[in-house]
This record gives sequence, structure tokens and C-alpha cells, in this order.
Amino acid sequence: MSRLGSVQRKVPCLFVTQVKEEPSAKRERQPFKVLATETINRKALDADIYNAVPTEKVDGTCCYVTTYKGQPYLWARLDRKPNKLSEKRFKRFMYSVEDSKEFIWNIEEDFRPVPECWIPAKEIQQSSGNPLPDENGHIPGWVPVEKNSKQYCWHSSVVNYEAEIALILKCHADDPGLLEISSVPLSDLLEQTLELIGTNINANPYGLGSKKHPVHLLVPHGAFEIKNPPMLKHSDILSWFESCREGKIEGIVWHCNDGHLIKLHRHHLGGGHKGSLCTTNCKIGGPHFCVNKRTEVYSFGM
Repeated sequence: MSRLGSVQRKVPCLFVTQVKEEPSAKRERQPFKVLATETINRKALDADIYNAVPTEKVDGTCCYVTTYKGQPYLWARLDRKPNKLSEKRFKRFMYSVEDSKEFIWNIEEDFRPVPECWIPAKEIQQSSGNPLPDENGHIPGWVPVEKNSKQYCWHSSVVNYEAEIALILKCHADDPGLLEISSVPLSDLLEQTLELIGTNINANPYGLGSKKHPVHLLVPHGAFEIKNPPMLKHSDILSWFESCREGKIEGIVWHCNDGHLIKLHRHHLGGGHKGSLCTTNCKIGGPHFCVNKRTEVYSFGM
């Protein structure tokens, strides 16, 4: 496997899941939880999960690097969602007890408009050249992050289009027990997906930067391999999340040899969130990047 898989569609859970009617610990105002059973998902078995590479699931927002205006560009995730009337109709169908085979969408009329530069995500199903919604009624897609974008200002803070570089957090080249921030050519990241993390992303679970000195970084998907993963059993993984130092993370993503991804969020097992990167104890504050008591001043050169 020359490159770990990219996130272009909804990633299936390692275990078969079930819905429990009680408030979610992950999402506010969600009146139900999605919990894992002890049965391994057929999709995971078909992808040869037992020979997959386990990596840390990083808690950020998904991004993608592909060409735009003739050069490598960072793209932000933007799912095309149904309008209010279509969403109500879809929810009625989802909660209906009638044995109906499928929900029929009108792609042109049922969905909210998206920017002209929007592109659908790869690997999603299509019909007559039109991308089809997933099981949640969304069409996953991407929009380019323009240099002076207000909506995606934190995305744009990690790229320099003039220099064609991006700010990446990864394992240190000489010591995998450390993390390093590097300026990487965008061309080296083409067709990869990454996670944007930082001060103003997802309530900043890793405690990066501050309001006065915000810090944002890109983490390539699959960047942090889990060296001592648990056995693929419900009880072993739950114990690993709760008791193992390496398990103090949001979840696991397995990168399979055929390119498929399989995930397990700690919330699937009823656990709370842990906001640390498994590779090391790292802290970023102000303009300094501190790793294992070593402090470096960095500048992106914007």
C-alpha cells in the first residue's frame, strides 16, 4: 500500500451499530446515541480489517488537496444538503414503518444551491452523471479555499499559495516519539485528505494556541500510526480506550490494503472524549511549538 486511504465518503464503523434512545454525549441536543454492538461489520471483514494499519482518528475538520486554477489548492468540506421541504420528506421516509424500497430524490430541485466551484467528493455513487446522496441525505463535496476567504479564514491560514506550501503536523523524521511542524509543498499533498485542527476548530480539543495567538495545522489522514493497537474485540478496545495511555484519543481509523477505511469512535463504545495526540504529549501555546520540553519558534513566512 503506497499511500494510506483518503476520506472521500462516510467511513463505516468497525462494529455493527445500534441506536439507543438517550441523549448523545458527543452532539448537543441529539436525543439518541449510536453505539457499537460486539459484531464486526461485514464491510470491515470484506476489507481485510485484520491486516489493516490502525491510525489515530484526529478531531478536526476534513480537507482535500487537488488542483484549482491550474495549481494545487486546499479545499474545504462542504456537503450539499437538501432544502427544508425535501429534508422533512426524507425524515418522514426514514422514520416510516412502511416497507418502502428506496427514497427517490430529484437532484435538481431537492437540494440547496452550492457555489459554482463546488465539486462532489470522489467515490460517491452517481446516476446519469449526477452525484447521489448518501444514507444521510447529503452529497459530500468540496469547495476551494480562496486566499482571502472570510468563511474559511482558518483554512487559509495554513496555506501559502504564492509559495505553494502548507503547514503540516507530523511525526518527527528522526524521532517518531516527537511531533514537528513542517512546511510541505502542496504538490506533495495532491489527492490527499487531511484534518485541519487548531484554536478555532471543533472547540479546540487539543488546546492548541490561544485567542491572542491562534494556531492551526493540517494533519494528513493516517499520519499517526498506533504501534500497540488492541485486539479487534469490543471488550479489548473498550479497555484500551479507558486504561491505555495510547488510547486517550478520539478514535481509531484502520487503513485497509484495498484503500478502504474503517473507523471506531470512542463514543461508539460509550466513552467520553479525550483530547490528546497519541504520538506524544505536545503543547502549543502562543508563537511557540513545545514538544517534550523542547521549544522552537516557528514562522510560516506568510
